Order: sequence, then C-alpha cells, then structure tokens
Amino acid sequence: MADRRIVVDPVTRIEGHLRVQAVLGNGGKVITDSQSTGTMWRGLEVILKGRDPRDAWAFVERICGVCTGIHALAAVRSVEDAIGIKIPKNANIIRNLMNATLYTHDHIVHFYQLSALDWVDVVSSLSADPREVSELQKKISPHHPLSSPGYFRDVQNRLKKFVASGQLGIFANGYWGHPAMKLPPAVNLLAVTHYLEALDFQREIIKIHTILGGKNPHPNYLVGGVACPINMHDTGAAGNMINEVTMNYMRDIAKQSVEFVQNVYLPDIKAIASFYPEWFKYGGGLVKKNVLCYGDFPEIANDWSEKSLQMPAGAIVDGDLAHVQEVDLRDLTQIQEFVDHSWYKYPEGKLGLHPWEGVTDQAFELPEGSVGTKTKFEWLGEKGKYSWIKSPRWKGHMMEVGPLARLIMSIAKDVKHFKEPALDLLKELNLPLEAVYSTLGRHAARALECNWTAHKMVQYVDDLIANIKSGD
Repeated sequence: MADRRIVVDPVTRIEGHLRVQAVLGNGGKVITDSQSTGTMWRGLEVILKGRDPRDAWAFVERICGVCTGIHALAAVRSVEDAIGIKIPKNANIIRNLMNATLYTHDHIVHFYQLSALDWVDVVSSLSADPREVSELQKKISPHHPLSSPGYFRDVQNRLKKFVASGQLGIFANGYWGHPAMKLPPAVNLLAVTHYLEALDFQREIIKIHTILGGKNPHPNYLVGGVACPINMHDTGAAGNMINEVTMNYMRDIAKQSVEFVQNVYLPDIKAIASFYPEWFKYGGGLVKKNVLCYGDFPEIANDWSEKSLQMPAGAIVDGDLAHVQEVDLRDLTQIQEFVDHSWYKYPEGKLGLHPWEGVTDQAFELPEGSVGTKTKFEWLGEKGKYSWIKSPRWKGHMMEVGPLARLIMSIAKDVKHFKEPALDLLKELNLPLEAVYSTLGRHAARALECNWTAHKMVQYVDDLIANIKSGD
C-alpha cells in the first residue's frame, strides 16, 4: 500500500495559525514523516522598528490573546535592564500577582477549553444519570459546593436542547462516539459541567488584571513600575486603582482560584488519568532529553538570583538531571535563532543569531517538493523553507520549555514546593517518576503548577496589603 498523506490545516484550539503534515506508512499505521508549519507572519519585530522602547510592551503582548501580558512583562523588564531602572517593592508584588493570575487563568483555559475535549465525549454525557454524577462529584471533590443531582440534571437538559437544535457551535466536529473516548457517561457529564464552570470562572479571575492593568486581554504595564495608583483612602470600587475595596475583592478572587483548582481542576486530572493510563506512556518528546527554564516570580524586587526566583532556572541536556547547567541571558552564544527552514533570510546565511542581533527579513518561497501555489498550497516540501516560525536553539540544542520542563528542573534542583506535590501525585496514581515524561504528565505538571500559582495569588495580595500598611 502506498504511503498516505494527511494535512491538518488549521490546527484549532491553539493561539495562532498552525499547519501539520504527516506521512503514514506501513499500511497507514505508522507516521513515518511529519512537519509543522507556522502559516502566519506576525512581524512584530518589524512593527517595533523606530518606536520608543518604553512603548514596546503595548505591541508585543498582542502576539497572543490567551497568554496575554507575559510578553509585555518581558518587554518592560528588558528596557529596565538596559537602562538600569530599579522597580519599587510594591510594583514587584503587583507584577507577581498579575503574572500568577495569568498562569492560573491560562492553565485552566488550556486544560478545559483547549484540551479537555480530546478526552471527553460531550454527546455521551446526555445518557448519564445525574444521581450517579452527583455521587461521583462528592467522592472525588467533597468540598465542591455544586454537587446536587438537580444541578447536573439542569446542565444535562441544557446540553440536550443544544444538541437537539442541530447547531453544536463550539462542540461541532468532535469525535463523539469514537472508541478512543473511554470515559463513561457520568464522568463525561461531570467533565462537561466543569468545562462550563471554567468558562464562567474565566470572567472572574481576569478581573484582577482589570484592577491592576486596566483591562484584559492585554493589561497595561509601565517601564519602571506598574500602571495602577494606590490610594487606600479612596473607598470607590471602580477603576484601575488599589484601595481597600479592590484589595479585598482581589483576595476573594484569589481564594476562589485556589478553590477552583483544588475542587475542580486537580480532581479532573486524576479522574482522566485513571481512565487513560496509557497516555502516561505517550508524548514524552524532547522533555526526556533537553529542558530549559529561565526562572520567574522574584520574591525580592530587582533580584534575579536563585534565592529570589520562586521558579527555578537552568538547562538540562541529554536527560542528565544530575548536571544542571547555568543559563545566562547576556551570553550571545547560548540562545540563537536559525532560519534554515523559515521564510526569512539572514545576512550570514545559515548561521544562528541571538535575538538581540536577529533579523526579520521575510523571504517567502515554496520549498522543493511542494504541491500547489504560493496562495494555495496542498503540500509543503521539507527541503527548504516551510514556516514563518524561526528555530531557537540553546547552545545548539533543541530544548523544551513550559510547565513540564519547569517540573523536571524542580526535581533536578530539589525545589520542594514543586517537587513534593508531584511525587505525592505520582504515588497516589501508583506511577513511577518516568510517567511525567508523557502527554498526561504535561497536564499533571500544568495542574500542579496552577495550584501553586493560585496559592501565590493569595500570598501576593496579602503581601501587598501588609507592605502598604507598613507605610510603603
């Protein structure tokens, strides 16, 4: 049987424009070749040329509407580092609070809105017994306030009307009924209910960004500090201002975040893991070899040392957890971007360039072996340039970043507030450490990190209150 070609374009439930091609050999049973293509040129580096560096944050954060704010924070930190600005203690606390809010919101959205429907059969939930779902909820999440049979029956009835209308909207084109979907109806209804609860909760958690950054998505930042005034004598609840009312409001949201993660997110991860144990064996990818972290959440303002950073920094190469290498943002030989297979051209040809020295000069062309035209291609060859995404390397190595990379780094560096919850979860699920190198391991790492950032939200609000009360 001839090889079969499959194209997924666009890949949905992500931020951006992504195309994936795969060649299936061995009778269509094995992927023998694949490539991913970023099909959108953003050109933010070009947009920034000639602009005031103090305004860069406002442009770069618009690269994404989900991980909103993180690129702005990186931009203001870069400018502050370049010109030697030190930020006040309150500004550091507020930035950490905004960042922890972003992490918590982003991880919840990633699991429920972007990933959960890969595991959950929405249509199957219509046949569930609400009483069984209620008992299940009370068993796996005894402190969740919404656990009655009537509550789940109401959700189920809403879903039935939705499905009966023939317009599935956000649930259209799902693989409902596929044999790979293993959850029983009761678990499916529980998961769909939590999907809808996560949608509602999004509206609450982002209000912290509205208070501190003026809006969401794309909250406001400021080189040298933050863009929200502090006036504890003002009793109004409106506007982008920190006072007693908004402080208490943010603390309530932070506590709700902890409750959502502990009563909904973590129990759902454990439930799905129990029905899909094989997914602790698949999807290890690069994290088995190379991981990279630069650390974050400095407890001490303007201090980027290991004692200050609550998330660890370092690089692990070839899976050697006993040898964590130091990372240096100023070392031009560490991070380099290559464009061999990207639709850009460098003056030096195939040499990699550090982002400080990088060039964004587009050079769009169809690579050899392509089928179609520049405006409508059916297949992209891989012997040339085929993506708008550059290829970053650390000392020449492909590296994995993200929640699982940070967890691996925490295990290697014995960062107990990340390592111990992970080991406890593995013990509860009766899994070895190697299980984290997997698809479900990534979800577990993200959920555990989300639990940590939610608790940090509460801490940062309390830190801010205490620091202001001390007279700062």
